[in-house]
Amino acid sequence: MDIAFILNGELVELRDIDPGTTALDWLRESRGLTGTKEGCNEGDCGACTVMVTDAAGTQAMNACLMFLPQLNGKTLTTVEGLTSPDGDLHPVQAAMIDHHGSQCGFCTPGIVVSLAAGQISDEQDHTRQLSGNLCRCTGYAPILRAAEAAAAKPVPAWLAGLGPAPALAHEPEMPTTPEALATYLTRFPNAQIVAGGTDIGLWVNKQMADLGRVVFTTHVEEMRRIETAPYMLRIGAAATVEQLRRTMVHLHPAFAEMLGRFASPQIRAAATVGGNIANGSPIGDTPPPLIALDAVLLLRRGDMLRELPLEEFFIEYGKQDLHPGEFIEAITIPREPGVADRLRVYKLSKRIDQDISAVLGAFDIHVTDGKVTRARIAFGGMAGIPKRAPAMETALLGQDWSRENVEASMGRVTEDFTPLSDLRASMGYRLATGANMLMRYWLEDQGTAVDLAEVSA
Repeated sequence: MDIAFILNGELVELRDIDPGTTALDWLRESRGLTGTKEGCNEGDCGACTVMVTDAAGTQAMNACLMFLPQLNGKTLTTVEGLTSPDGDLHPVQAAMIDHHGSQCGFCTPGIVVSLAAGQISDEQDHTRQLSGNLCRCTGYAPILRAAEAAAAKPVPAWLAGLGPAPALAHEPEMPTTPEALATYLTRFPNAQIVAGGTDIGLWVNKQMADLGRVVFTTHVEEMRRIETAPYMLRIGAAATVEQLRRTMVHLHPAFAEMLGRFASPQIRAAATVGGNIANGSPIGDTPPPLIALDAVLLLRRGDMLRELPLEEFFIEYGKQDLHPGEFIEAITIPREPGVADRLRVYKLSKRIDQDISAVLGAFDIHVTDGKVTRARIAFGGMAGIPKRAPAMETALLGQDWSRENVEASMGRVTEDFTPLSDLRASMGYRLATGANMLMRYWLEDQGTAVDLAEVSA
């Protein structure tokens, strides 16, 4: 496979590359750019953070989970590229020195790149921007002081004009339309689809897997778009979780708030909505709220298209309703103009940031004249698949929206789920907390403060 991209201001053209080569390995081993560190090699520590610029803007991303073909046509900036051609420090680098934000220094390059990307995108929440970067020495106080100081400075002139790579001499050897992707998968139905790579990258880094034949969705622009219409929201399967978060800020704020805790900024910039669904994880964070919103999958196989309610896609643990050569092209959500947003999403995990859910509950309950007229409740972490709670829903429908009826619905959680006990939570804990999320929804609906993220005496 042949690719071309811009690396720290220089055009790089690579021929016959192994599509399973990660950007991190290539940077360190082939280019000697060792400022980008290898830490956890699974997208948790942020030591491998680089900046990637394309038509969507500049974002911090994990080089360890990025395959080289995903860089085609883009601009890649490593920590070595943050300084000016004359050697002037980036404002973040200078601030880290001035505010003593580095000790052992291993995590520092990734932190600096994350903050530099945040400066370009005008990210004001420095804690959120750094949620994908771990520092075990300094602690975050001096780093945050450095972030605040650097934010007051302008983006350096040598980075202010960053954009995607200019028109390249050759077209990418990757599909650029859903039809081309479908044609390729008709010929090679067992080819591994790589979208964001945040899951598949672990197969390579941790299991030393050979991916075999792969096909990338990187240049299928139609599948990377999110389109809002009066009666429908259409989410391309290759749209990133960060794109979805930004869209949901205005449509379903509780969904957006939860997505702010989805992994890290680096992962959200790469991970795709379709990938989070297609991998079939019972603890994926996007399926429960999408199910609660009555989402439908658009599946393509060659010239054949079919629609499938998302809740029917998951058959059992590790098994989805997806045929060889078939892929998720888009996800649609019905919209009702004039109907108020009633979706609430609650994520329970041991850490606020960068943690897998023990339980994730999504509730879309509509009330008219004091009675429940619609109830869609879906959970992750309560079964081998993301799953609705029909017994809980039935106990609410047509009933008064009262504490007594909410408690009756909570009592039926055991009819819907028999969760496993594992390292994240026991069966009893999952059942109790999952049911309690419904009470939290009701209390919040009554105007009671239920957000315990901040507690004051």
